[in-house]
Amino acid sequence: MPELPEVEALAAFLRENAVGKVVARVDLAGIQTLKTFDPPLSSLAGLEVTGAGRMGKFLDIDVSGIHLVVHLARAGWLHWRAELPTAPPKPGKGPLAVRVHLDDGAGFDLTEQGTRKGLAVYAVRSPSSEVPGIARLGPDALEVDAESFAALMRGRKGQLKGALTDQTLVSGIGNAYSDEILHVAKLSPFKGADKLTDGESLRLFDAVRTTLTDALERQVGQQAAKLKGEKRANLRVHARTGLPCPVCGDTVREVSFADTSLQYCPTCQTGGKPLADRRMSKLLR
Repeated sequence: MPELPEVEALAAFLRENAVGKVVARVDLAGIQTLKTFDPPLSSLAGLEVTGAGRMGKFLDIDVSGIHLVVHLARAGWLHWRAELPTAPPKPGKGPLAVRVHLDDGAGFDLTEQGTRKGLAVYAVRSPSSEVPGIARLGPDALEVDAESFAALMRGRKGQLKGALTDQTLVSGIGNAYSDEILHVAKLSPFKGADKLTDGESLRLFDAVRTTLTDALERQVGQQAAKLKGEKRANLRVHARTGLPCPVCGDTVREVSFADTSLQYCPTCQTGGKPLADRRMSKLLR
C-alpha cells in the first residue's frame, strides 16, 4: 500500500510534470472507482492543473479549484505516460480505472491490480469536507510534535501496531512503515500504546520522524515507475520474513491476520521471544 513517502513523492512528481498543463479529457474505465458525481469528471476538461499535494495517504491534484483526490488503497498506483492512446479505454477491462489526458499528449493512468478493489477517486471542490476519509484524518505523522504524539499514544487503548496505522490518530503511516518504525524504535508491535514510558514514547516519535524522512529523501525526485522498487529495496523487516535482521542477524518473523500480516525481529523488539500468534501471545505489552 502506498504510504506517506510514496504519495508525497507522487505529488512532487506531478508538480514537476503535470502542473501548468491543461486537462484534455478524463476517461473513466472503472466505474466503481469514482465515489462522487458532482462535479463530473468531464468538468476537468479545459482546466489547468495548478497543484498537487498530499493529505495523509490521499493524493490531491488541484485542477483550477476542482480537486481530483485519489486514495490508492492496497494495490492502486499512478503510472505516468509520455504519450497516451487516443482511443477511449473499454470500461471494466484490465486494471485501468481512470486515465487523465493532458494537452501535450502526456498524462497518467490510475490502476489497481487484483480482484479486491479499494482504489477511490473523488472530484470535489473542498477535500477536507467532501472526502470522508480526509475529514477524519488525525495530524500528519511528519507534522505532529513530540508532546502531542505522546498524548495521542497515552489516550489510545490497544497495541502499537494498530495505533500507528489508525489514520484518525496519526495520518500517513500504513502496514509497511509501521513495521519499520517499530523495528527502529525497538518496540514490540503488541505493546500497549497507552503503556509506553516517556522514554519509549520519545523513541517511537523519533523513529517515526527518521523512518519517514529518510524514505522521503530517497523517493522524492524519483520517477513514478521507480518508487515501489525503491521502497522494497530499503525495508528492514517488512516483507522480509525468514531473512536476517540487518541490525542483529536474527531471523525476521511474521504474525499473520485475516487479511494482513506484520513482520518484526525478536532480538531487537521482543526480548528474543517470537510472537507465534497474536491471540495467544503472552509477551510484555
